[in-house]
Amino acid sequence: MGAQIRVYKRRIKSVTATKKITKAMEMIAASRIVKAQRQVAASTPYSRELTRAVTAVATGSNDKHPLTTEADRPVRAAVLLITSDRGLAGGYSSNAIKAAEALTQRLTAEGKEVVPYIVGRKGVAYYSFRERKVAESWTGFTDSPTYADAKKVAAPLIESFVADTAEGGVDELHIVFTEFVSMMTQQPVDNRLLPLSLDATEQKPEGGKDEILPLFEFEPSAEDVLDALLPRYVESRIYNALLQSAASEHAARRRAMKSATDNAEELIKSLTRLANAARQADITQEISEIVGGASALADATAGSD
Repeated sequence: MGAQIRVYKRRIKSVTATKKITKAMEMIAASRIVKAQRQVAASTPYSRELTRAVTAVATGSNDKHPLTTEADRPVRAAVLLITSDRGLAGGYSSNAIKAAEALTQRLTAEGKEVVPYIVGRKGVAYYSFRERKVAESWTGFTDSPTYADAKKVAAPLIESFVADTAEGGVDELHIVFTEFVSMMTQQPVDNRLLPLSLDATEQKPEGGKDEILPLFEFEPSAEDVLDALLPRYVESRIYNALLQSAASEHAARRRAMKSATDNAEELIKSLTRLANAARQADITQEISEIVGGASALADATAGSD
């Protein structure tokens, strides 16, 4: 029984050390969520207003521009998937990958060839394990992205979108990321960035009535304005998606680590009860042996008398 008690004590010590690690990771993730939320709150209005400005320019112009003009027969679509670089975040990355797979199946059913672009080691590992080609990938900044990272990701996507499909270009650009709704809710979403859908980007005020977009005069031309806004629009949308994903990753990791810490506490309690039971059984056995020995000695003494 003594050996069994030592086994329980070793397991309790091991689980206690694991609990300290998960608790520390939970606290780190909780502290990073606050910063991530502030960044999301700061970037979302800019992204929304820039989209509104692009919509206003496109609505007030009769010129055809790649930003708003859909191909007659789209044959190729780029899908940007944002996952995490690290694990221990519950189903955060797997849920985003599932959403990307569903989008890929839908686009394939429409007769479009899907060209994947991946952010995060988890997504890269998923495609690499299945030996699926990836146009380009980026890693190392998913938990704390900057605008420079967004520009680095946006550059090849814009280049591919403006290129001719015969030269490897794409007709559509989609993005799959995890939207941060609250500390307890993060949901994967897929949005089409390009071509810009004017109906999808119309903004409505709080009253719910359709907003009348202002009229603009363009210098030198609406096409030049859209050319200047195209990279800024894509960069801002990708940057906001990266920030939303980072906040969702931290929230998912905090929730996962809290669950792991709670499970460790329950396991420690269970092991402690088992160790106490083993110790009590050991004590009971020793007492029984002492009583039995004393009884045998008493019987031997009585027989000799």
